[in-house]
Amino acid sequence: STLVSGTPGSGKTSIAAHLIHAACARNERCLYFPFEESQPQIVRNMQSIGFDLNRWVSRGLLRFHPARPHLHGLETHLALMHKQIAQFDPQVVVVDPVTNLTEIGSAIEAKAMLTRLVDFLKGQRITALFTSLTSDADHAELTDVGISSLMDTWLLVRNLECNGERNRGLYVLKSRGMPHSNQIREFILTDRGAELLDVYSGSAGVLTGTARLIQEEQDKAMALTQRNEIERKRRELESKREAMDVEIAALRARFAADSSELERTIADARRVEASLAEQRKVLINMRTGHTSNNGSSNGRKGAKNGRQYQTDADRRDNGQKERARVQK
Repeated sequence: STLVSGTPGSGKTSIAAHLIHAACARNERCLYFPFEESQPQIVRNMQSIGFDLNRWVSRGLLRFHPARPHLHGLETHLALMHKQIAQFDPQVVVVDPVTNLTEIGSAIEAKAMLTRLVDFLKGQRITALFTSLTSDADHAELTDVGISSLMDTWLLVRNLECNGERNRGLYVLKSRGMPHSNQIREFILTDRGAELLDVYSGSAGVLTGTARLIQEEQDKAMALTQRNEIERKRRELESKREAMDVEIAALRARFAADSSELERTIADARRVEASLAEQRKVLINMRTGHTSNNGSSNGRKGAKNGRQYQTDADRRDNGQKERARVQK
Protein backbone atom coordinates (compact mmCIF):
# COMPACT_ATOMS: atom_id res chain seq x y z
CA SER A 1 0.00 0.00 0.00
CA THR A 2 1.28 3.42 -0.98
CA LEU A 3 0.09 6.84 0.14
CA VAL A 4 0.66 9.93 -2.01
CA SER A 5 -0.15 13.09 -0.08
CA GLY A 6 0.20 16.69 -1.10
CA THR A 7 -1.39 20.07 -1.58
CA PRO A 8 -3.86 20.80 -4.42
CA GLY A 9 -2.25 20.80 -7.86
CA SER A 10 0.94 19.07 -6.70
CA GLY A 11 0.51 16.07 -9.04
CA LYS A 12 -1.13 13.34 -6.93
CA THR A 13 -3.63 12.20 -9.56
CA SER A 14 -0.95 12.34 -12.27
CA ILE A 15 1.21 9.94 -10.26
CA ALA A 16 -1.82 7.66 -9.81
CA ALA A 17 -2.37 7.73 -13.58
CA HIS A 18 1.27 6.77 -14.07
CA LEU A 19 0.76 3.68 -11.92
CA ILE A 20 -2.43 2.72 -13.79
CA HIS A 21 -0.82 3.23 -17.20
CA ALA A 22 2.22 1.10 -16.29
CA ALA A 23 0.08 -1.68 -14.76
CA CYS A 24 -2.30 -1.86 -17.75
CA ALA A 25 0.70 -1.96 -20.10
CA ARG A 26 1.68 -5.17 -18.24
CA ASN A 27 -1.87 -6.53 -18.81
CA GLU A 28 -2.78 -6.06 -15.15
CA ARG A 29 -6.33 -5.05 -14.25
CA CYS A 30 -6.78 -1.76 -12.41
CA LEU A 31 -9.77 -0.46 -10.45
CA TYR A 32 -10.05 3.28 -9.88
CA PHE A 33 -12.26 4.79 -7.11
CA PRO A 34 -12.40 8.56 -7.74
CA PHE A 35 -14.21 10.48 -5.00
CA GLU A 36 -13.69 13.90 -6.53
CA GLU A 37 -13.83 13.76 -10.35
CA SER A 38 -15.88 11.85 -12.88
CA GLN A 39 -14.45 9.37 -15.36
CA PRO A 40 -14.61 11.75 -18.38
CA GLN A 41 -12.83 14.45 -16.39
CA ILE A 42 -10.02 12.14 -15.37
CA VAL A 43 -9.61 10.72 -18.88
CA ARG A 44 -9.54 14.23 -20.41
CA ASN A 45 -7.05 15.57 -17.84
CA MET A 46 -4.70 12.62 -18.19
CA GLN A 47 -4.64 13.01 -21.98
CA SER A 48 -2.89 16.34 -21.41
CA ILE A 49 0.10 14.47 -19.97
CA GLY A 50 0.15 11.76 -22.62
CA PHE A 51 -1.98 8.98 -21.04
CA ASP A 52 -4.91 7.57 -23.04
CA LEU A 53 -6.83 5.81 -20.28
CA ASN A 54 -9.80 5.09 -22.59
CA ARG A 55 -7.62 2.61 -24.43
CA TRP A 56 -7.29 0.51 -21.27
CA VAL A 57 -10.99 0.90 -20.49
CA SER A 58 -11.93 -0.43 -23.95
CA ARG A 59 -9.59 -3.37 -23.49
CA GLY A 60 -11.19 -4.24 -20.16
CA LEU A 61 -8.05 -3.60 -18.14
CA LEU A 62 -9.27 -0.44 -16.38
CA ARG A 63 -12.56 0.20 -14.60
CA PHE A 64 -13.72 3.41 -12.97
CA HIS A 65 -16.19 3.43 -10.09
CA PRO A 66 -16.79 7.12 -9.33
CA ALA A 67 -18.92 8.00 -6.33
CA ARG A 68 -19.56 11.18 -4.45
CA PRO A 69 -18.78 10.62 -0.76
CA HIS A 70 -22.06 12.15 0.48
CA LEU A 71 -24.18 9.62 -1.52
CA HIS A 72 -23.51 6.86 1.02
CA GLY A 73 -22.20 6.32 4.49
CA LEU A 74 -18.74 4.98 5.25
CA GLU A 75 -19.95 1.40 5.71
CA THR A 76 -21.87 1.47 2.44
CA HIS A 77 -18.85 2.81 0.59
CA LEU A 78 -16.70 0.06 2.07
CA ALA A 79 -19.24 -2.62 1.08
CA LEU A 80 -19.50 -1.29 -2.47
CA MET A 81 -15.72 -1.21 -2.81
CA HIS A 82 -15.45 -4.80 -1.59
CA LYS A 83 -18.09 -5.81 -4.14
CA GLN A 84 -16.34 -4.08 -7.04
CA ILE A 85 -13.00 -5.60 -6.07
CA ALA A 86 -14.50 -9.08 -5.84
CA GLN A 87 -16.18 -8.73 -9.27
CA PHE A 88 -13.27 -7.21 -11.20
CA ASP A 89 -10.41 -9.02 -9.40
CA PRO A 90 -7.86 -6.26 -9.99
CA GLN A 91 -4.15 -6.33 -9.37
CA VAL A 92 -4.06 -2.56 -8.66
CA VAL A 93 -6.58 -0.37 -6.81
CA VAL A 94 -6.50 3.43 -6.66
CA VAL A 95 -8.51 5.48 -4.16
CA ASP A 96 -8.39 9.21 -4.99
CA PRO A 97 -8.59 11.03 -2.55
CA VAL A 98 -9.28 9.40 0.81
CA THR A 99 -9.62 12.76 2.55
CA ASN A 100 -13.05 13.25 0.95
CA LEU A 101 -14.39 10.50 3.21
CA THR A 102 -14.13 12.87 6.16
CA GLU A 103 -17.12 14.71 4.67
CA ILE A 104 -19.42 11.88 5.82
CA GLY A 105 -17.72 10.97 9.05
CA SER A 106 -15.14 12.02 11.58
CA ALA A 107 -11.45 11.48 11.03
CA ILE A 108 -11.50 8.59 13.48
CA GLU A 109 -14.39 6.88 11.63
CA ALA A 110 -12.74 7.46 8.25
CA LYS A 111 -9.48 6.01 9.55
CA ALA A 112 -11.29 2.92 10.88
CA MET A 113 -13.00 2.40 7.53
CA LEU A 114 -9.74 2.82 5.58
CA THR A 115 -7.92 0.49 7.96
CA ARG A 116 -10.37 -2.27 7.12
CA LEU A 117 -10.00 -1.50 3.41
CA VAL A 118 -6.20 -1.60 3.59
CA ASP A 119 -6.27 -4.90 5.48
CA PHE A 120 -8.66 -6.36 2.90
CA LEU A 121 -6.47 -5.29 -0.02
CA LYS A 122 -3.34 -6.67 1.61
CA GLY A 123 -5.15 -9.92 2.29
CA GLN A 124 -6.02 -10.14 -1.41
CA ARG A 125 -2.38 -9.28 -2.37
CA ILE A 126 -3.54 -6.22 -4.29
CA THR A 127 -1.30 -3.22 -4.82
CA ALA A 128 -3.11 -0.14 -3.52
CA LEU A 129 -2.46 3.55 -4.07
CA PHE A 130 -4.21 6.13 -1.91
CA THR A 131 -4.04 9.86 -2.45
CA SER A 132 -4.52 12.30 0.39
CA LEU A 133 -5.12 16.02 0.17
CA THR A 134 -2.99 18.03 2.58
CA SER A 135 -4.72 21.23 3.60
CA ASP A 136 -1.87 22.72 5.66
CA ALA A 137 1.18 23.40 3.49
CA ASP A 138 3.25 24.25 6.56
CA HIS A 139 2.60 20.78 8.02
CA ALA A 140 2.62 18.70 4.84
CA GLU A 141 3.84 15.61 6.67
CA LEU A 142 0.53 15.34 8.56
CA THR A 143 -2.45 13.75 6.82
CA ASP A 144 -5.97 14.86 7.63
CA VAL A 145 -7.15 11.25 7.88
CA GLY A 146 -4.15 9.97 9.81
CA ILE A 147 -3.58 6.75 7.84
CA SER A 148 0.12 7.25 7.08
CA SER A 149 1.05 4.66 9.70
CA LEU A 150 -0.99 2.03 7.80
CA MET A 151 1.00 2.49 4.61
CA ASP A 152 4.11 0.66 3.48
CA THR A 153 5.30 3.57 1.36
CA TRP A 154 4.56 7.26 1.79
CA LEU A 155 5.30 9.77 -0.94
CA LEU A 156 4.91 13.48 -0.39
CA VAL A 157 4.44 15.85 -3.31
CA ARG A 158 4.38 19.58 -2.78
CA ASN A 159 4.86 22.87 -4.52
CA LEU A 160 8.27 24.43 -3.93
CA GLU A 161 8.35 28.22 -4.07
CA CYS A 162 11.60 29.81 -5.25
CA ASN A 163 12.43 32.97 -7.19
CA GLY A 164 8.79 33.94 -7.51
CA GLU A 165 7.65 30.63 -9.03
CA ARG A 166 6.21 27.33 -7.89
CA ASN A 167 7.64 23.98 -8.90
CA ARG A 168 6.74 20.42 -7.97
CA GLY A 169 8.91 18.39 -5.60
CA LEU A 170 8.75 14.72 -4.59
CA TYR A 171 9.87 13.20 -1.26
CA VAL A 172 10.03 9.59 -0.14
CA LEU A 173 9.06 9.92 3.51
CA LYS A 174 9.21 6.19 4.17
CA SER A 175 9.26 2.87 2.37
CA ARG A 176 9.19 -0.17 4.62
CA GLY A 177 11.44 -3.08 3.84
CA MET A 178 13.37 -1.46 0.99
CA PRO A 179 16.15 1.11 0.56
CA HIS A 180 15.00 4.46 -0.76
CA SER A 181 16.37 7.86 -1.63
CA ASN A 182 16.42 10.69 0.89
CA GLN A 183 16.70 13.37 -1.77
CA ILE A 184 14.11 15.93 -2.81
CA ARG A 185 13.45 15.44 -6.50
CA GLU A 186 11.85 17.93 -8.82
CA PHE A 187 9.38 16.54 -11.33
CA ILE A 188 7.53 18.15 -14.18
CA LEU A 189 4.37 17.18 -16.06
CA THR A 190 5.02 16.80 -19.77
CA ASP A 191 3.17 15.32 -22.73
CA ARG A 192 4.94 12.07 -21.85
CA GLY A 193 3.76 12.06 -18.25
CA ALA A 194 5.58 13.08 -15.10
CA GLU A 195 9.35 13.16 -15.42
CA LEU A 196 11.81 13.24 -12.56
CA LEU A 197 14.64 15.71 -13.03
CA ASP A 198 18.18 15.24 -11.82
CA VAL A 199 18.92 16.50 -8.36
CA TYR A 200 20.56 19.91 -8.60
CA SER A 201 21.73 21.26 -5.27
CA GLY A 202 23.15 24.68 -4.67
CA SER A 203 24.38 26.61 -1.65
CA ALA A 204 20.77 27.49 -0.77
CA GLY A 205 19.47 23.90 -1.13
CA VAL A 206 17.77 22.05 -3.95
CA LEU A 207 17.35 24.24 -7.02
CA THR A 208 14.17 23.98 -9.06
CA GLY A 209 12.61 25.72 -12.04
CA THR A 210 14.44 28.69 -13.52
CA ALA A 211 16.92 28.71 -10.62
CA ARG A 212 18.03 25.24 -11.69
CA LEU A 213 18.21 26.30 -15.35
CA ILE A 214 20.26 29.39 -14.47
CA GLN A 215 22.61 27.33 -12.31
CA GLU A 216 22.95 24.74 -15.07
CA GLU A 217 23.87 27.45 -17.57
CA GLN A 218 26.36 28.94 -15.12
CA ASP A 219 27.91 25.53 -14.56
CA LYS A 220 28.08 24.96 -18.32
CA ALA A 221 29.74 28.37 -18.79
CA MET A 222 32.19 27.62 -16.00
CA ALA A 223 32.96 24.21 -17.48
CA LEU A 224 33.49 25.81 -20.89
CA THR A 225 35.80 28.41 -19.35
CA GLN A 226 37.77 25.69 -17.62
CA ARG A 227 38.04 23.70 -20.85
CA ASN A 228 39.22 26.81 -22.71
CA GLU A 229 41.76 27.53 -19.98
CA ILE A 230 43.03 23.97 -20.12
CA GLU A 231 43.27 24.20 -23.92
CA ARG A 232 45.13 27.52 -23.64
CA LYS A 233 47.61 26.05 -21.17
CA ARG A 234 48.03 23.02 -23.41
CA ARG A 235 48.81 25.26 -26.40
CA GLU A 236 51.21 27.30 -24.26
CA LEU A 237 52.96 24.13 -23.16
CA GLU A 238 53.16 22.92 -26.76
CA SER A 239 54.59 26.29 -27.86
CA LYS A 240 57.21 26.14 -25.13
CA ARG A 241 58.05 22.58 -26.13
CA GLU A 242 58.45 23.62 -29.77
CA ALA A 243 60.64 26.59 -28.74
CA MET A 244 62.72 24.28 -26.60
CA ASP A 245 63.11 21.84 -29.49
CA VAL A 246 64.22 24.71 -31.78
CA GLU A 247 66.71 25.91 -29.16
CA ILE A 248 68.04 22.40 -28.67
CA ALA A 249 68.42 22.00 -32.44
CA ALA A 250 70.34 25.30 -32.63
CA LEU A 251 72.59 24.24 -29.76
CA ARG A 252 73.23 20.91 -31.47
CA ALA A 253 74.08 22.66 -34.74
CA ARG A 254 76.40 25.11 -32.96
CA PHE A 255 78.02 22.26 -31.07
CA ALA A 256 78.52 20.33 -34.31
CA ALA A 257 80.19 23.35 -35.96
CA ASP A 258 82.40 24.04 -32.93
CA SER A 259 83.25 20.36 -32.66
CA SER A 260 84.29 20.20 -36.33
CA GLU A 261 86.46 23.32 -35.96
CA LEU A 262 88.06 22.00 -32.78
CA GLU A 263 88.75 18.64 -34.41
CA ARG A 264 90.53 20.39 -37.31
CA THR A 265 92.56 22.48 -34.85
CA ILE A 266 93.47 19.36 -32.87
CA ALA A 267 94.54 17.59 -36.08
CA ASP A 268 96.72 20.57 -37.15
CA ALA A 269 98.29 20.70 -33.69
CA ARG A 270 99.07 17.00 -33.84
CA ARG A 271 100.70 17.42 -37.27
CA VAL A 272 102.81 20.32 -35.97
CA GLU A 273 103.77 18.28 -32.92
CA ALA A 274 104.81 15.35 -35.11
CA SER A 275 106.90 17.68 -37.34
CA LEU A 276 108.65 19.19 -34.33
CA ALA A 277 109.37 15.76 -32.95
CA GLU A 278 110.93 14.76 -36.27
CA GLN A 279 113.08 17.92 -36.32
CA ARG A 280 114.28 17.28 -32.75
CA LYS A 281 115.22 13.77 -33.73
CA VAL A 282 117.25 15.05 -36.71
CA LEU A 283 119.12 17.58 -34.53
CA ILE A 284 119.89 14.96 -31.94
CA ASN A 285 121.31 12.69 -34.60
CA MET A 286 123.41 15.53 -35.99
CA ARG A 287 124.87 16.33 -32.58
CA THR A 288 125.81 12.74 -31.87
CA GLY A 289 127.23 12.17 -35.34
CA HIS A 290 124.66 9.70 -36.40
CA THR A 291 123.77 11.11 -39.73
CA SER A 292 123.24 9.58 -43.07
CA ASN A 293 126.53 11.20 -44.55
CA ASN A 294 129.18 8.81 -43.04
CA GLY A 295 132.19 10.22 -44.96
CA SER A 296 131.91 13.77 -43.77
CA SER A 297 131.21 12.58 -40.31
CA ASN A 298 134.37 10.42 -40.21
CA GLY A 299 136.43 13.24 -41.72
CA ARG A 300 135.33 15.62 -39.00
CA LYS A 301 136.02 12.93 -36.41
CA GLY A 302 139.57 12.34 -37.83
CA ALA A 303 140.39 16.04 -37.80
CA LYS A 304 139.16 16.29 -34.25
CA ASN A 305 141.35 13.33 -33.21
CA GLY A 306 144.36 14.85 -34.95
CA ARG A 307 143.95 18.08 -33.02
CA GLN A 308 143.60 16.08 -29.86
CA TYR A 309 146.89 14.13 -30.48
CA GLN A 310 148.73 17.30 -31.30
CA THR A 311 147.75 18.87 -28.10
CA ASP A 312 148.87 15.85 -26.09
CA ALA A 313 152.34 15.91 -27.70
CA ASP A 314 152.70 19.55 -26.88
CA ARG A 315 151.87 18.81 -23.30
CA ARG A 316 154.50 16.08 -23.13
CA ASP A 317 157.14 18.33 -24.60
CA ASN A 318 156.34 21.04 -22.20
CA GLY A 319 156.49 18.61 -19.31
CA GLN A 320 159.95 17.36 -20.31
CA LYS A 321 161.15 20.88 -20.69
CA GLU A 322 159.85 21.74 -17.26
CA ARG A 323 161.56 18.76 -15.60
CA ALA A 324 164.83 19.57 -17.31
CA ARG A 325 164.59 23.14 -16.12
CA VAL A 326 163.93 22.03 -12.58
CA GLN A 327 166.84 19.59 -12.62
CA LYS A 328 169.08 22.21 -14.03
